Amino acid sequence: MSAARPTKTVVVFDYGFGNVRSAERALARAGADVEITRDYDKAMDADGLLVPGVGAFSACMQGLKDARGDWIIGRRLSGGRPVMGICVGMQILFERGIEHGVETEGLDEWPGTVEPLRAPVVPHMGWNTVDAPADSQAFKGLDDEARFYFVHSYAVRDWSLEVTNPVIRAPKVTWATHGEPFVAAVENGALWATQFHPEKSGDAGAQLLTNWIETL
Repeated sequence: MSAARPTKTVVVFDYGFGNVRSAERALARAGADVEITRDYDKAMDADGLLVPGVGAFSACMQGLKDARGDWIIGRRLSGGRPVMGICVGMQILFERGIEHGVETEGLDEWPGTVEPLRAPVVPHMGWNTVDAPADSQAFKGLDDEARFYFVHSYAVRDWSLEVTNPVIRAPKVTWATHGEPFVAAVENGALWATQFHPEKSGDAGAQLLTNWIETL
């Protein structure tokens, strides 16, 4: 009889932007031991760090910096420690965001600009399918018809990161379409992110969070 796997610990980073309670419940449902905190040591020591985000790109970035979240994310990733961003928590991982003509620097983990969606109806609010790579870990166990819940007016429309070193795995990029294609999720080693809200996406979102927890 094999020993049970230890429960993975996840910190939902509480920097004032994001529905942390919904994320907490969804992660607990997926089997994690979850704590909501902005405590530096707990955020660094957890098996996984989840960074939510709602509202304006610039406000989220300022809130993250005020809580030293930018430094925590950088330190965790430099040591190969898993981090996952959700919604604006994904957007701030890119190079910059432009809202109402104002440009704000992001964390620059990936090149790219968060820009207004060009669609007949904005915000993009509701359920949508995604186009994930065949070898995606995040969407393992989910079929092409799985639907996820989106609420956003801005997105990254172009993926420009090129990996030429054969030793380095290229990120897996998932797309969705609302008026035009946009980046819906990224898997890049220890760093995962989704534009949609897995914590509000029912069984499909629960499966994605379970897949993430299994990598911790």
